[in-house]
Amino acid sequence: GYFREIRQICDEHDVLFIADEVMCGSGRTGSFFAHEQDDVLPDIVTMAKGLGAGYQPIAATLARKHVVDAIASLSGGFEHGHTYIGHAAACAAGVAVQRCLDEQELLTKVAAMGRELFDVLHKSIGDHPNVGDIRGRGLFAGIELVADRETKEPFPAEEKLASKIKSAAMDAGLICYPGAGSVDGKRGAHILLAPPFIVESKHLDELAGRLNAVFNTVFAA
Repeated sequence: GYFREIRQICDEHDVLFIADEVMCGSGRTGSFFAHEQDDVLPDIVTMAKGLGAGYQPIAATLARKHVVDAIASLSGGFEHGHTYIGHAAACAAGVAVQRCLDEQELLTKVAAMGRELFDVLHKSIGDHPNVGDIRGRGLFAGIELVADRETKEPFPAEEKLASKIKSAAMDAGLICYPGAGSVDGKRGAHILLAPPFIVESKHLDELAGRLNAVFNTVFAA
């Protein structure tokens, strides 16, 4: 209900609802756009990253007709081009990604494997004293790191905990995305996990096992 409430607030105050789907779009959450799962329609959507699946850098901005018409009515046109727009190789990669998503039914697989990902994470680290929460959708999981599980007190920013976990994970053959400042701009460490769409059950088990070992190493230090 969160995004539906945001949509309602935007409508009440005549504010555009812009959905940032750069990381969570292109199927990452089990639907092509994450906002689809909340039954809302943004006015503008931004997307990139998974749009080219890492083969080529490509991004896109989608806007509803009333947004385009408003800009065009003031400027005489909808200016949306720049020097490197429409790069042929990047566009070809983007088209190929869409074709793979469809032909290999990857959205269905992401949704199914996503449920399995959260299941193995909760079983592996869900009761860890420094895990405040595990949340996300599809193959996009965020793990909140806390100094106190009961109060959700974050670690001091100077500990750079997420970066330590990232380094230890790399040593263990696991890639994670570190984040900080989600509580007050400085404190609030977390990591993100985003397995590939073709991941299998054995890979998720291995991921959870390695992450558990990394946590044991970092938090014991």
